[in-house]
Amino acid sequence: MPTANSKLELLSQYACAGGSQSFYSHPSETIGLPMRFGVFLPPTAGPGNAVPAILYLAGLTCNEETFFIKAGAQQFAAQHGVALISPDTSPRGANFPGEATDWDFGVGAGFYLDATQAPWAKHWQMESYLTKELVPLLGAHLPIDASRLGTMGHSMGGHGALTLAYRNPGLFKSLSALAPICAPSLCPWGEKAFTGYLGDDRALWAEHDACQLILQRHHRGEDVLYPQGILIDQGGGDRFLDVQLHPDKLEQACHISQQPLQVRRHPDYDHGYYFIQSFMADHVAFHAQKLRA
Repeated sequence: MPTANSKLELLSQYACAGGSQSFYSHPSETIGLPMRFGVFLPPTAGPGNAVPAILYLAGLTCNEETFFIKAGAQQFAAQHGVALISPDTSPRGANFPGEATDWDFGVGAGFYLDATQAPWAKHWQMESYLTKELVPLLGAHLPIDASRLGTMGHSMGGHGALTLAYRNPGLFKSLSALAPICAPSLCPWGEKAFTGYLGDDRALWAEHDACQLILQRHHRGEDVLYPQGILIDQGGGDRFLDVQLHPDKLEQACHISQQPLQVRRHPDYDHGYYFIQSFMADHVAFHAQKLRA
C-alpha cells in the first residue's frame, strides 16, 4: 500500500509542553474516506531524531481530539521524549442509514476491527487502517520511529489496544489500558458491535476478544507476548465495571497463560477522563521505559 506518498493535510498546530500538538487529515485508501488523527511531538523530535511513540485508542463517542484535550498526557510525553498519536474512533461521512443513531455503534464506535458485514465492511476497516496504513504513514512523514511503538487505550480503545497488540505480534513493544472492555464477547457493548460488524459467528468474535486471544496463544504453545508485563488501571466507582468491562476475565486468562499482568484497582474513580488524567503519568512512564530500553 503506497502510504508513504499519501498526502497529509495539516489542520491545526499548537505549541504545547515545549513541543508541538498537531491535527491532520488524509485520504485513507483503506477506509475509502478522509481520516483524521492527532500527534504530539516532544521537543526532542525533529529531523534526524525520530522518537518512540505511543498509539492511544480512545473510547466510545470520542474523536482524534478528545485524548489530547482531556488527558493531560503531553507534559509527561515531553518529559520522556516520546510522541503521542491518537486517531479518530471510526470512519465519518459514509452516510450509511442509521450510522449515527446509536452512541455505541457506528460513528464514534469503530471498535478497532475490520467489519465483514454490509454496509459496514465498505469503510469500517479500522484494524487494517491503523496497523497497515497509519503507522507506516507516520513513520514516513513525521519524526516518529515506528519500530519503537507502544499502544494504550480507554474503554473501547482499551479493547482495541489489547486486541490489536495480540493480533499483530511485534508491532507494539508495550501495552497498557485504562478501564478496557476486556471480554467483549460477554458484554452488551461487545455483543452489539460484534453482531453488527462481524455477524453471528461467535468463532469470529473470539478473534477480536482479548481474553480469547491470550488463551489461544497459550493453547498454541507460543511464548508470552509481553514478558515485561501489561498494565491495567480500573476505577472501583466505574458504573460500567460489572456489566461491560470484566477485568477479572482478563486476569484469569493471563494467569492461565502466565502472561504478567498488573491490574490496579482504585476505589471511587469512575470511567471518565478525571480517572484517566489521574494515572496518565504512570502509563506514559510505563511505555517510555520499555520503548527507550
